[in-house]
Amino acid sequence: MARRDLFSSGLEMERSELISRKEAMRESADRICLNKRIHDQEEHSKRMNEDSLMHPPEFVIKPRSHTVWEKQCVRLHCTVTGWPNPRVVWYKNNVAIESIANPGKYKLESRYSVHSLDINRCDFDDTAQYHVSAMNSKGELSAFASVVVKRFKGEVDEYMPAPRRASTKDGPVSEYGVTFQTHIVDKFGVSFGREGETMSLGCTVVIYPSLHRYQPEVQWYKDGVLLSPSKWYQMHWSGDRATLTLAHLNKEDEGLYTLRVTTKSGYETYSSYVFVRDSDAEMEGAPGAPLDVRCLDANKDYIIVTWKQPAVDGGHSILGYFVDRCEVGTNHWIQCNDTPVKFARFPVTGLVEGRSYVFRVRAINNSGMSHPSRVSEPVAAMDPGDRARLRGTSAPWTGQIIVTEEEPAEGIVPGRPLELQVTEATKNYVVLSWKPPGEKGLEGVRYYVEKCVSGTDTWQRVNTEIPVKSPRFALFDLAEGKSYSFRVRCCNPAGVGEPSDPTEATTVGDKLDIPSAPSKVVPIRNTDTSVVVSWVASSDAKELVGYYIEGSIVGSNVWEPCNNKPVNVTRFICHGLMTGEKYVFRVRAVNAAGLSGFSPESEPVEVKAAIASPAPPFGISVLECVRDSMVLAWKQPSFIGGADISGYFVDYREVVDGVPGKWHEANIKAVSERAYRVSDLMENRKYQFQVRAANMAGVGIPSLPSDTFPCKEWTIAVPGPPHDLQVREVRNDSLVLLWKPPVYQGRDAVNGFYIDIKEEDAPVEAWRSVNNKATEKTYMKIKNLKEGEVFVFRVRAQNKAGVGKTSEVTEPVSAVTKPGTNEISVAVDDDGIISLNFECCDLTPDSKFVWSKNYEEITDASRLTMETKGNKSKAVFNTPAEEDIGIYSCIVTHTDGASSSYDLSEQELKRLLEVSHDHKFPIIPLKSELAVELLEKGRVRFWLQAEKISADGKVDYVFNENLISQGEKYKMNFDKSTGVIEMIMESLTPADEGTFTFRLKDGKATNQSSLVLIGDVFKGLQKESEFQMKEWVRKQGPHFIEYLSYEVTPECCVLLKCKVGNVKKETSALWYKDGQEIKADEHLGFTEGVLKLEIAQISKKDSGVYEVVLKDDRGKDTSKLNLTDQGFKDLMNEVFSFIANSSTPLKITSTDEGIRLYTFVNFYNDLLQVTWHYKDSAISFSDRIKSGVVGEQLWLQITEPTEKDTGKYAIEFHDGKGGLRRTVELAGQAFDDAFAEFQRLKSAAIAEKGRARVAGGLPDVVTIQEGKALNLTCNISGDPVPKVTWLKNDREITSDDHCILKFESGKFASFTITAVNTSDTGKYSILVKNKYGTESGDFTVSVFIPEEAAGKKK
Repeated sequence: MARRDLFSSGLEMERSELISRKEAMRESADRICLNKRIHDQEEHSKRMNEDSLMHPPEFVIKPRSHTVWEKQCVRLHCTVTGWPNPRVVWYKNNVAIESIANPGKYKLESRYSVHSLDINRCDFDDTAQYHVSAMNSKGELSAFASVVVKRFKGEVDEYMPAPRRASTKDGPVSEYGVTFQTHIVDKFGVSFGREGETMSLGCTVVIYPSLHRYQPEVQWYKDGVLLSPSKWYQMHWSGDRATLTLAHLNKEDEGLYTLRVTTKSGYETYSSYVFVRDSDAEMEGAPGAPLDVRCLDANKDYIIVTWKQPAVDGGHSILGYFVDRCEVGTNHWIQCNDTPVKFARFPVTGLVEGRSYVFRVRAINNSGMSHPSRVSEPVAAMDPGDRARLRGTSAPWTGQIIVTEEEPAEGIVPGRPLELQVTEATKNYVVLSWKPPGEKGLEGVRYYVEKCVSGTDTWQRVNTEIPVKSPRFALFDLAEGKSYSFRVRCCNPAGVGEPSDPTEATTVGDKLDIPSAPSKVVPIRNTDTSVVVSWVASSDAKELVGYYIEGSIVGSNVWEPCNNKPVNVTRFICHGLMTGEKYVFRVRAVNAAGLSGFSPESEPVEVKAAIASPAPPFGISVLECVRDSMVLAWKQPSFIGGADISGYFVDYREVVDGVPGKWHEANIKAVSERAYRVSDLMENRKYQFQVRAANMAGVGIPSLPSDTFPCKEWTIAVPGPPHDLQVREVRNDSLVLLWKPPVYQGRDAVNGFYIDIKEEDAPVEAWRSVNNKATEKTYMKIKNLKEGEVFVFRVRAQNKAGVGKTSEVTEPVSAVTKPGTNEISVAVDDDGIISLNFECCDLTPDSKFVWSKNYEEITDASRLTMETKGNKSKAVFNTPAEEDIGIYSCIVTHTDGASSSYDLSEQELKRLLEVSHDHKFPIIPLKSELAVELLEKGRVRFWLQAEKISADGKVDYVFNENLISQGEKYKMNFDKSTGVIEMIMESLTPADEGTFTFRLKDGKATNQSSLVLIGDVFKGLQKESEFQMKEWVRKQGPHFIEYLSYEVTPECCVLLKCKVGNVKKETSALWYKDGQEIKADEHLGFTEGVLKLEIAQISKKDSGVYEVVLKDDRGKDTSKLNLTDQGFKDLMNEVFSFIANSSTPLKITSTDEGIRLYTFVNFYNDLLQVTWHYKDSAISFSDRIKSGVVGEQLWLQITEPTEKDTGKYAIEFHDGKGGLRRTVELAGQAFDDAFAEFQRLKSAAIAEKGRARVAGGLPDVVTIQEGKALNLTCNISGDPVPKVTWLKNDREITSDDHCILKFESGKFASFTITAVNTSDTGKYSILVKNKYGTESGDFTVSVFIPEEAAGKKK
């Protein structure tokens, strides 16, 4: 019962508490609603006031982020207010979006202050950060939203949202009760950039377990300050990778960047430094750009701009700085100061109230101007009070009512301002600040500022026209060096109040001094490329901005900045240094007044990794187990601490019922091998092990405890696992794998090994064997790897019982040849010494070259001698022999696996021994052996050429084993630059028959070459020498350069010619034929040293011996040409060849007798022999088939042809060689056409032969005296006998007594007039006609009277 009452009373209390809570919430909501209504009414009244009508843009509704499916459409929209109406621009990743440039992709709309961006058919490229910028004359404001495009694997309507997956399959997304493990991998390292470049920093984030649609919070920090998306910083999260893109790097971007990934279970961070160097100056020696331009104090009539000095001055002191301003919304930059200012702070005046500005700064020295700095953030020129009110109108609702102003109290004059002080004083301006009077109800208070020169009582009002609203004021145009006091008065509509207490006298001038130089710079080794530098801060430094650090390689005297942005700490890590070099460092401080002097230089420090204790080993496994001991193996730590590992310590502990016991030391003394037998264990007990590595820096932390292993003796027949797998000589397509044999052999000894391989990400089933046949070696070169692929390996041992356990898997290995990788090369020096050479470019100060044979370190120096100098190592063979055959390898410690090998096989050793012998006993190589040649005058030259010979080279000249020397008979010459050695003899005599030898010696190198001149060889050379001597003598007078020869011209003329030399005017040339001189008028010519004799139409009579004789007072020379017998025959054959080649193609024509085949030649010679062929057989000529020549035409006549005459005809020209044949096909249409033409011509010939003709006998004109008798007779021919008709004046006449016409014997026609009279005068014709034709003969008869003739004579 008591419990029931207690429960009832508790329930009532809970109900009443719930009711009271609801009432309180309702009252609070009503109060908030009322406050909001009052606030909206105040805003409306303010905007109705014309004085406050203009206001900057404000986002009533901001765009929100979207996650959409691929191929869907998305709309971003916002509502913007402001007056004047703001201009709205949409951006994607800080790039303005233009719908015209991407038709159909983007659609922009603006209606009634609502602005939207439609993105059509989204794809992965549309995943970006979008922002909308609104700007008017009062200011600019931006709002941001992100769009993430995902791919849906199922079928989905691209215009509809993707369907939600059934919760029964995936379950609800909830992180409650889940502990997340966050790992940041694939990290960005220390990065270096240059101004103007773009840099991306990224890390891969692995979160386990991976829950559906759960995303962590990803944030980026710079120097501990949270970064927000802007035009300088672009952030992207893809679900597993975080990326920060720095667009257009500036030195302001230098700093420590941190990625922070937060889940409900905590957060993980990763940090690394980004360095930004100055861009190349436009003028050599110009300073770097200033940085970190900011606006400290903004009022309606001035803005104070501040900046930081650059670290690089270009080698010349910076003279000062120029400040530029630009009104927001324009691109017009205006320089604010006419002369450079040295103080890193400057008040900018001449601004328009209410407008926003950005600023930049440029540095100048004697060499030129720097690049401009990054622009500052926009700032509006207005009183701070107005800015606060404007900022308050757009402040988000917080649930609190903040009263900023009170109702004015009428008629109350304000009191004195409080706490007036000079906050900043330079030679250019003075800034005053104060607090308003303490009274309440002073709405609309303004201030007047007054100044007074020290030593006077005259106060002068500074702002006489307009009082200021802000309790902060800057005074300009003060006289430098003078002292002033200042005071402030309050005023309102009720009047001007009493002045404040005056300030102390302030002297106009820079109050800030340049800081003193830092001291005690101490560098400490850090990594292979970085050094930690610390120093003592500058003493009594005011307004310190930070420090610049510079470094220089010892001895170079070239200083480079280590940071381009001041750091405000006294410890800094200088990155990007050269490994192995020694550096010194110096530091200087900086504030607004300038840079301090440099600190003293530090002590030199060598850049190399600091020594630390090694990381813990890993991969502990069991190699053998007996009753009371176990053999363990482990892998070398990934980080050895910068020094060689001196040994390992093993600890063990017993595990009872899953509860581990206390750790015990297994070895007091460190073991050097990565395998150790732990003894004194208890059989059938379970144990865990841990291993620690040690180096000269100390013992590292222990490894993670191993798996729990039972101490139970192994009785299996097969071997245990191999161990200590090592990978060396990694290349694009191969690598070398080494291992150690298993400790546990099994029942029988191990007789071979198998190597397995698979890709890193491949499943277990992908393991495959590299070798099908077991190898007895404990190493193998694995070839045919795929470049860039990542592999893992394992090894299995076998004995007679079978294949044993697999070894531990190696670490993943990428098949990539690292840059700078070198291979072992073999060399043989001049002394014949054979050596193996290896060079490593990535050498560290602690690196060592370790040489091995068959991958076992060489400790016996009897066969090889090792020499190391710098980054090169040499293994020299002492006495090379067959026992040196093997694989030689070299590995460089403290590098990223630099190693190589060289297979010295039996054949290679044999080749090297031959090269070594050649180097020990060198031979001077010869380009050419000893040879002989004849020179002018028949001189004999013996010579050879060596490929290379030094200035110390010597030659011995030997004849028949006797040394010969320079003298009248022998002339020696040795050109050491070309290697040509020669010996010249004037002539050869029988005594010179024998062997000539040149013996060469150059240091140790020797060689010789011999030439044997005996027997016919010597006689032939001697004869040729004598001939050359005679030739030389001959050429001393007129002589023939080219002896007499002939040439056949295209016109088939024969031209005898010869070329002569060394002639003069008195030289005569005489031609002879068969001993008879040819006269000059027989075409003798002599021009340009060439004698010619032309034979136009050669015939047998031109056969003979031709001779030309040259002579003058110096001598004579003769040239003969035999053109008889064979010589003439050869000449004619050449003529015949020209004739044959000039022949035209064989053609067909017809005559009245038959068919004729013919060809034309340019010239015909009676001695030319031709043969006509019919069907490749020579034609036998007869009366029916004949051949002949007419002029230049050669023809074949076929009389009365028939079908039997069809076929292939040819004419063959004989020229004593192959001859020339022209062919034609007389068959088919060609024969038909020719035969038809023959028939036509034959008929025409018959008709022409039988046609009636007047053969002759009739005169043209007959003059006869009247009364005389006229008798004319003519011959008539024709078959049949023609009919004869006589005509007078074209009229037929008949025979009568006066004119008697007769035709006798069918041949003779007579015309007789017995007694002519004048009527017989006229034109007479005889007309003969038969069936073949008609012909006429005309004559004229003129009759005269004798008296008329006499009269005419008188």
